[in-house]
Amino acid sequence: MKTESRLFAGVSLFFALASGGYGWWSHTEPAGTAALGVAALMAALVAFFLHVQYRRRGPRAQDRTEAEVVDTAGPLDFFSPHSPWPVVVALGAVVLALGIVFGLWLALMGFGTLGFGLVGLVFQHAGRDDPGSAPTGPDVVVVRARRPAAPGAQPSSSRADSGSGSSPS
Repeated sequence: MKTESRLFAGVSLFFALASGGYGWWSHTEPAGTAALGVAALMAALVAFFLHVQYRRRGPRAQDRTEAEVVDTAGPLDFFSPHSPWPVVVALGAVVLALGIVFGLWLALMGFGTLGFGLVGLVFQHAGRDDPGSAPTGPDVVVVRARRPAAPGAQPSSSRADSGSGSSPS
């Protein structure tokens, strides 16, 4: 993530320079200067996040020149398959936007729904014991990369792996 961090730091620097130049040459138009400044801040936020992740987790296999493809094998990440919270967040955002148009009472309802949905979205998996371990349950999807077989290895049959068959006890 070191390369990505440097890339976004460069984008942030570009937008900061563009914002300064735009503000210098357009004395009467502050909207463009503000938009470019916000773009610089957003790119800086992503660069900071990627830099912190690089410092916390160390170099990935993609960051090392001597790494092999097999070094990236293993669990990729955890993805929640059946979460109602994105729909609640979207509904809250729509009601909040409509409330800005039609009245404060609707905006307050939308704000409450949006807050409820965000809290649910953030804390939906707070009860997991170890965030690095693979979760269990009938509604959990874990994406895993396939490890290549060793050269000359014979594929195992499912009958021998399942414990049933003619194995001696």
